[in-house]
Amino acid sequence: MKKVECTKIKEEAYIEKLENGMKVIIIPKHNLDKKYIIWGTHFGSIDNRFIMPKTNEEVFIPDGVAHFLEHKMFEQPDGTNSLDTLMALGLDANAYTTNNHTAYLFECTNNFYEGLDELMDYVQHPYFTDENVEKEKGIIGQEIKMYDDEPGWRLYMNAMDCMYKENPIKIDIAGSIESISKITPDVLYKCYNTFYNPSNMIMVVCGDFEPVAMLKEIKARLLPKEDQGEIKRIYPEKEIGISKEYKEDKMEVSLPIFAVGYKDDEGMNDEIVKKHIAIEILLNMIIGKSSDAYKELYESGELLSVPDMDYEFAEEYAHILISGQSKNPNKVKEKIEEAVERYKSEGLSDEHFSRIKKKIYGDYVAEYNGVGDIARMFLSDSMKNINSFDYIEKYNEVTKAYTEEVLKNVFKKDNMVMSVINCKD
Repeated sequence: MKKVECTKIKEEAYIEKLENGMKVIIIPKHNLDKKYIIWGTHFGSIDNRFIMPKTNEEVFIPDGVAHFLEHKMFEQPDGTNSLDTLMALGLDANAYTTNNHTAYLFECTNNFYEGLDELMDYVQHPYFTDENVEKEKGIIGQEIKMYDDEPGWRLYMNAMDCMYKENPIKIDIAGSIESISKITPDVLYKCYNTFYNPSNMIMVVCGDFEPVAMLKEIKARLLPKEDQGEIKRIYPEKEIGISKEYKEDKMEVSLPIFAVGYKDDEGMNDEIVKKHIAIEILLNMIIGKSSDAYKELYESGELLSVPDMDYEFAEEYAHILISGQSKNPNKVKEKIEEAVERYKSEGLSDEHFSRIKKKIYGDYVAEYNGVGDIARMFLSDSMKNINSFDYIEKYNEVTKAYTEEVLKNVFKKDNMVMSVINCKD
C-alpha cells in the first residue's frame, strides 16, 4: 500500500488502488475504541446524463435517481432491511446523497467485522422490483414535500437558482414528485451497474486497524468485477455570470433568513486547496466573529450569531455562501459588500490576516480528532482528486498577497446574489 504521511500533525494514510479500480484508504488511529467506515460511489444528483462505458449508450435519467437508489439499497429479498440489521448490531449506520457522490457508512466500538459483512453485502446486491420501487415513490414523495416546506432548504435552492441557469446543481437532490414517478427498476439497475462498479468507488476506513490486514478483510468481501473504465458524464456548457441577483419567498419563519452568495466562475484549478484555504480566511475576515462587519451587525441587533460560511466546489460548479438569520438581510448584504470593497482597496490587515490564518489551521487540525470527521473528509476530498493532507501541507503557501488576489478574482460584485426567506404576513 502507498503510505502518505503528514508529519506536521503526525497522521498517516495508506492508499491502495485495487485491480478492479476501487480505491481503498485506511487511516490508522491507534488506541481509539471508535471505528468508522464509509463506502462511496461517484454518483450524485448532478449525474443525470451519461454514456455507459461498455455499450456507449447515452442515457438521460430522471432527476433524483441517485438519492432514490440510495434509499433502495437497504431492502433485501427476504424482507429484511440492512439498516435495521446494522442497528441491531449496535452500530450507528446511515447513508446520504450529495451533488456529486452517494455514501454508505457506519460507526461503532464493537461488532465492526459483522457490520462490514452486512455493509459489503447489501451494497453489492441490489434488489429492485416493480412493487418495492412503487412503494418507495410514496415514501420519497413525502420526503420531497417535507423539504419543500423547510425554509433552510428553500433558501439554499433559491440561491442556486440565482447563481446558475442550466447547471444540474439547481436540481433538488431528491428530485420532484413528477421526476421520481418515471423511475423504474430498469433505470435503477442501469445506474447501479454503471456507477456502482468498483472503479467508480472509494472506501475509507478509520480506526485502530493494521492497514494490510484491514485491506485483506475488504478484498475477501469484494465480488469479482472488472474495472469498466471511465464513465463519460455529460453536463451543460460552463456558465459565466449569474442567472439573477435576488430571489425571495415567504414562509413560516420567526425572523427572515438570508443567503448571500458569490458564484466563482473560475472554479477548480491546479491550486484549488490553496484557493479554498484563502477563501476560508477571507470569509472569516469579512463576516466572521472577529470582523468589524459582524461586530457592528451584532451590536445593532441585526445579526444574533455568526453566519454559516461555506465554499462549495467541484469540477462542474463553485460558489461561496454566507447564510444566517437577520431582521434586516439587506443590511447584512450591504456590510459584506462594504468589507469586500474596503479590503480590495486598502488591502488586508497583517495582524488580522495572521490571526485568522492561525484559527483556520487550528480548525483543520481539530478535524483529525474524530474518526467520522476524518473518514468523511477523505472521501469527499478524494471524490475531487484531492489529498486531505494537502490542507495542512499547503497552509504555509497561502500568503497575504495570494489571498488578496483570490479576493479580487472570486468576490466580484457582478457575481453576487441574495436569497431571502421572509416571514409570512
